[in-house]
Amino acid sequence: MPSLENHPQMIPNIARHFRSQYSGTLITAGNYTPESGSKAIEDGIADLVAFGRLFIANPDLLERLASDASLNKPDIETFYSHGPEGYIDYPFL
Repeated sequence: MPSLENHPQMIPNIARHFRSQYSGTLITAGNYTPESGSKAIEDGIADLVAFGRLFIANPDLLERLASDASLNKPDIETFYSHGPEGYIDYPFL
């Protein structure tokens, strides 16, 4: 199976597949932007969208989304490091 990291367009297809199989609350995640996440919900692909990397880079993500503020970009080079850099040093609004 191809890596989803290299094929982000596959994420909505996977969620769409499970939507046809499952009628409960469906959560999807994987490289969504606030805009594409909203569209996934509007299109009925999922009921909720989770944001992992965006939440790491924006500890105040909900406030930023609600106020349409700019988002910090995740620094992928610091992921899985042995220290706090990249996890607790992103600026708040």
